[in-house]
Amino acid sequence: MTRLGLAKAATEVFSPAVVVLVLPLAVAWKATDGHLGQTLLWGVVVALFSSVLPMLFIVRGARQGRWDGHHVRDREHRFLPLAVGLASTGVGLAILVIGGAPRAVIGLTVAMVATLAACIAVTTRWKVSLHAAVAAGAVVMIALMYGPWMLLLLAAVAWVCWSRVVLGDHTVPQVIVGALLGPLVGGAVLLLIR
Repeated sequence: MTRLGLAKAATEVFSPAVVVLVLPLAVAWKATDGHLGQTLLWGVVVALFSSVLPMLFIVRGARQGRWDGHHVRDREHRFLPLAVGLASTGVGLAILVIGGAPRAVIGLTVAMVATLAACIAVTTRWKVSLHAAVAAGAVVMIALMYGPWMLLLLAAVAWVCWSRVVLGDHTVPQVIVGALLGPLVGGAVLLLIR
C-alpha cells in the first residue's frame, strides 16, 4: 500500500465516527461486567446519539453541498455539524441518566460532551484535529477502564495524527493540540465521574 493509501486508511478506520461506535461498547462491556444485553443496550444508545445520528447529519449536509465532505475539512463549516453532534450526544446522555445506565457509561458520555465542547471552542478560532482528539481520548479512556497495557494503542493515535498531516487536512500543531485535548479533557472528566 502506498503512503497516501496508508494515510487514507488510518483516517477512515480511526475516524471519530468509527471510534465512537466502538468505544461505548468497550466501556459498557467493562461497566456491566460483560453482561452482553446490558453492554449492547448502553453501548448502542451512546453510539447512536454520539456517532450514528451526527454522522447522518454530516453526510446529508455534504451531499447537499453545505460542506466539503464527511470530514468537514473547512474550519468555517465545522460549527453546525459539531453543535448538532453535541446536542445529539446531550440527548443520549439524558436517556442514559433517566434509564439508569452504569456510572462509567454516563462518565464516558459526559467526557465526550466535554471534549466536543472544548473542540468547538477551539474550532471557532483555529482548526484542531478531531481525529486526533477522539483517538487519543479514546485510548486514555480505555486505559482507565482496562489498565495501562491499553496505552499500546497510542501507536494507532500516532498513525492517525500522521495520516491527517500527510493528507494535508491538518498541520503538526493541529494534531498535537487534538492529541492532547482529548485525553486531558475527556480523560480527566472520566476519572472524576466513573
